[in-house]
Formats: sequence, C-alpha cells, structure tokens
Amino acid sequence: MELKIDTITLRDIQRDDLPVLCEIYGSTRTEELEKGTNWNDEQKRFFIEQQFFAQHNYYQKNYTGAKFYIIEKQNNIVGRLYIDFFFEKKGVRIIDITLLPDWRKKNIGSSILEEILKKAGIKNRNVSIHVESFNPAMNLYKRLGFKKISETNGVYHLMEWSPEQI
Repeated sequence: MELKIDTITLRDIQRDDLPVLCEIYGSTRTEELEKGTNWNDEQKRFFIEQQFFAQHNYYQKNYTGAKFYIIEKQNNIVGRLYIDFFFEKKGVRIIDITLLPDWRKKNIGSSILEEILKKAGIKNRNVSIHVESFNPAMNLYKRLGFKKISETNGVYHLMEWSPEQI
C-alpha cells in the first residue's frame, strides 16, 4: 500500500535518523518524566535513550514486514509512522504514529490516518492500533470510527477500524 498525502512526505527511516527518532519518542514521555520523577536532565535523557532503543529494536525485530517512516512537512521532520500493511496477513497495524509537539493539532495525523483508512477500505482490511487510555489522540481515533476491542492492564486499548463501518 502506498500512502499519498498532500503536503506530507513519508520516507523510510535511515540510520542517521536515530537521534531525531529518539527526540520524537522522548516528546511522548516529557510530561510523565516532569510530573513523575525528580530526575535531573541527564537522568531523563539517559532514560529516554534507553527506552527508545529498546522500543526501536523490538519493533525492528518483531515487525519484519513493516514500514518505518519519517513524516516530513515543509521540509521539516515532524514525526514518525511505523506501520505493518500486512499484519497477520489480514489487516493493517499502525505500530506507532507520533508527531512532535509543535506539529500536533495541525491536521497532519488525521490526514495520514484518513489515507490509511481509505487504502485499507479499498483492500477490505481492518486497521488496528494500541492506544494508551490517557492518550489525547484517543478522541481522534474514536472520531475516525475506531472501536475498543480489548484492553491490557487497564492502560492499553486495542482499537480497531473496520471497512464495514464506512
């Protein structure tokens, strides 16, 4: 499946992208680290790097058929999209979609998700994603027609969109 979104470019990640990918990941943990720890900046940076590389390596190893993209807009790196277009040979799994804080709420994420749903609908494939219950994007997923199909530890919701919902 090829995704084409006006004014947004998706390009395969490169080894040189690891620092910015770590920054993108870290942007999702900032509030948690500010409120939940008394760590100094060096301790926070070490934690973010450790967690990022563990997650990154896990995704690379366990989603071997997936695409790992950098999201660009106006020649700026604005986020990442990790997606498996043939998850379990029957659906699409959005492994991760994250935008840097300055690029959130600018219709970038919703444009990408709408394109994914459009292409999945044409192929008659369900689309799934794990979302933390407190993730602000949860409202977007619900608005787009994703439904909760399971929950893990009261925190992670497996959300699924089905082409029959169109």
